[in-house]
Amino acid sequence: MTAPLFEEVAPASDCDCPGCVHGRRPSPRPLSGLGRPAARGVVVVAAASAALGAVPSAAALTPGHSPHRQALPGDGEPDTPQGARAPLHGPAGKPVGTTAPTPATTRTEIINRAKIWVAAKVPYSMYAFWSDGYRQDCSGYVSMAWGLPSNEWTGSLAQFGVKITKDQLQPGDILLYHNPDNPEKGSHVVIFGGWTDHTHTYYTAYEQTPPRTRRQATPYAYWSHSDKYVPYRYKGLTKAAAGARPAAGGKAVAAYPGAAHFGPGADNTYVTLLGEMLIARGARGYYATGPGPVWGEADRRATRAFQLAQGWKGADADGIPGRRTWQLLSTGQGKDIGPAAGPASHGVHGYPGRQYFRPGATNDHITRLGAQLVKKGFGRFYAHGPGPHWGESDRRAVEAFQRAQGWRGGAADGYPGPETWRRLFA
Repeated sequence: MTAPLFEEVAPASDCDCPGCVHGRRPSPRPLSGLGRPAARGVVVVAAASAALGAVPSAAALTPGHSPHRQALPGDGEPDTPQGARAPLHGPAGKPVGTTAPTPATTRTEIINRAKIWVAAKVPYSMYAFWSDGYRQDCSGYVSMAWGLPSNEWTGSLAQFGVKITKDQLQPGDILLYHNPDNPEKGSHVVIFGGWTDHTHTYYTAYEQTPPRTRRQATPYAYWSHSDKYVPYRYKGLTKAAAGARPAAGGKAVAAYPGAAHFGPGADNTYVTLLGEMLIARGARGYYATGPGPVWGEADRRATRAFQLAQGWKGADADGIPGRRTWQLLSTGQGKDIGPAAGPASHGVHGYPGRQYFRPGATNDHITRLGAQLVKKGFGRFYAHGPGPHWGESDRRAVEAFQRAQGWRGGAADGYPGPETWRRLFA
């Protein structure tokens, strides 16, 4: 099937009068050789609309195009028209060479690449190409995250993956809906970033949608057409676990911005990206909220934990990401944060380590923790359970217990450290 091209459609005004409604209808692309008459027509329409007060003068349209409206969660059809299959594009807008048809990659690399566009706030477009060569629409975004050698569309992405079930979903997989009868009507694709709680009713979705790339909690499978979305796993996914080292020569997901972007007072997208990369390497327990974009104690502690995991000491493990720290994080290299690199657990009987208490964790320690919280009078946070899946009920119950000890701020983040465990089971 040949991939069609679609127009971007958006109302220039919220006015519901017949004239404005008619003006919001997408106009056909002008035929070749008729550019000048079409341009004159647009000027006349724009001038008339401005005179009538229907459309601001700034909303004058280019020939054959209408501005794109912003898609809102739950507002009906995903407004995500997309371009056709196309090669990657270089800085001059020319096609560049391709590599293997299904390049190998890891889950960590997929999510880290997805986060780059979120941090950069890449604007949605079915015509434009970002600096990495990928088209700025939903299918181009997935093509980029999967590391494909070309820009695909919703009608072709399935050939690069294998169908899986909801229960098999893991970060880096996708949820794909392609409407073959009318691809512009509802077709969309998002990247699965992980479940938000043990009920598996909401998940973190990375998606390219108007006005820009976003990451947010999304109901399974999507806000609309939920029964039409199909989970897929990338065929080129390596057997290595998340966080494993990429193949030799792997490129960093982002260049090191400099030490000035981190530390007290810093407020920028690189702080957010740092936190997201740290969480992907085992630092979830350090963040009660976030991460980023404002630098905080959680960022320093998580960075130091990663540095300690590499065996660094003294000034090399100061909690501020230097060039080497950034290189290891952004390429997926180095050692992940483990029990020895996290908050100290020695000296506290039975405390297994903070890594057992974070989103996505499932183990008997969570059940034991929840049962003790209920016994101590903090069971009101549990509608069901507790355990063995870590969820928001566990975090809130732990936070309430920590606050009952008089702790505030990072000391009451809802994640049990060794002192929380000691007092809880004392």
